[in-house]
Amino acid sequence: MIVLGALSAAGPLSHDTYLPGLPDLAKDLGIGTSTAQLTLTASLAGLALGQLVAGPMSDRLGRRRPLIAGATVFAVAALVCGLTSSVPLLIGARFVQGLSGAAGVAVSNAVIRDRHAGERMARELSVLLAISSIAPVVAPVIGGGILTFTSWRGIFGFVAATGAVMALLTAARLEETLPPERRHPGGLHAVRVAFPRLRRDRRFVGYALVTGLSFGAMFAYIAGSPFVVQDIYGASSLEFAAVFAVNGLGIVVVGRATAQLLGRYSMHRLMVAACCQAWLGAAIVLVSWLAHAGIWPLLVGLFLTVSCITALLQNSMTLAMEPYPDIAGSASAIVGVTRFGIGALCAPLVGVAGDGTALPMALVMVGLTSCSLLLALGLQRAHLRTPINTPIPTT
Repeated sequence: MIVLGALSAAGPLSHDTYLPGLPDLAKDLGIGTSTAQLTLTASLAGLALGQLVAGPMSDRLGRRRPLIAGATVFAVAALVCGLTSSVPLLIGARFVQGLSGAAGVAVSNAVIRDRHAGERMARELSVLLAISSIAPVVAPVIGGGILTFTSWRGIFGFVAATGAVMALLTAARLEETLPPERRHPGGLHAVRVAFPRLRRDRRFVGYALVTGLSFGAMFAYIAGSPFVVQDIYGASSLEFAAVFAVNGLGIVVVGRATAQLLGRYSMHRLMVAACCQAWLGAAIVLVSWLAHAGIWPLLVGLFLTVSCITALLQNSMTLAMEPYPDIAGSASAIVGVTRFGIGALCAPLVGVAGDGTALPMALVMVGLTSCSLLLALGLQRAHLRTPINTPIPTT
């Protein structure tokens, strides 16, 4: 679980560590806020598309080999990011970094599905997400600390070294969970075969969209908060890292608390509760900015929206993947594409109005969390009408 948690944290690690240096990166390379945020978008797009390859390939080749290859390429791409001064090359390397880091996200979820189902799967996913959520706690602090004695390039050097360690740990410690007799010809063809089957299941599509919309709000925060907290409210890189660490700690605490409630409350109720919390936090962010209430109400709203992400994901992902043990890698990949694809689309929107305003970030967060909450309520009503967790075809 520790190894799987580290692998699934590759995505957050590649984003969160260099967030305190994102304004410095923009100044150093002479680019604007929206262009700097394209480095986030490129990584998120890679994370989305890479899962279409990594998940199905793990159904074909087993889980170990895609994970080892992904961690190795992740380390090399991070090294290129730290050495280049070309903006197009930086964006391209960030895309490759996301592409390779996608293996850790999609395949780790498939490993959990190989071993467990139902509430046990949700609990194991909560452990996995809690471990991976340590990255948002420590990564910005590490990034802020690195910036005290070097530039943003040193942050990418640290990420490259971490990727190399993950590759070695995977090779040494991770056992294969998909025996040869359970494998089947995969690759992109597997996605083409699995996609129509999954698309016809309205519940799967709904759970995937709940996951993606909520994660989009998370990445609106990730892309916008460095500029809002540091440039608008004047916080230092270390102060921003502390804010990010508090929010990351909230992710861990709320996620573990929600896992303890499994069995007492249904996964649907817990998913809806998490969506309600996310929407409330986004609404507070919007109102605090419009009312010029200062930074503290805004930080409270950000904390409420961000801290419930693990609680939301562990339930929505379990409900989406549980009916599909035979194509766990493909199902995980499609959920991941939805999750990071929406994030990639939303990340640059927070900078469309230019510097000096938090309004785009707040509006994106409110819109996404509202849609996620409405979907979750509809899925809960559908479950109450037909409580058997089986695929329901569309008409």
